[in-house]
Amino acid sequence: IGVGLVGFGLFFLLFGVLLYFDAVLLAFGNLLFLSGLVFIIGFRRTFTFFFQRPKLKGSAFFLGGLVVVLMRWPILGMLLEAYGFVSLFKSFFPVAFGFLGSLVNVPLLSQV
Repeated sequence: IGVGLVGFGLFFLLFGVLLYFDAVLLAFGNLLFLSGLVFIIGFRRTFTFFFQRPKLKGSAFFLGGLVVVLMRWPILGMLLEAYGFVSLFKSFFPVAFGFLGSLVNVPLLSQV
């Protein structure tokens, strides 16, 4: 259920951006994404992730952006959310880029 909710959340976020920052699609995508995250890792772990001491600034920007999108200011809200997302997951980016770099060693993908 959680993976499906996150997938639909990302789908609605993508189409909300593609349709010139449609506030309803962006708000729906944000709510689905966060509820899917809660279903995947649990309420307590989600709460502790967002409210760790070093991640409070990123969480404030991300959740503040969500509130701004819900108030129907989608461009400003998405900018705040993007900054919060980068701030929250900046320690994860080297791991993700390392994984993408290792895909070059896969036989079929290296030929493509």
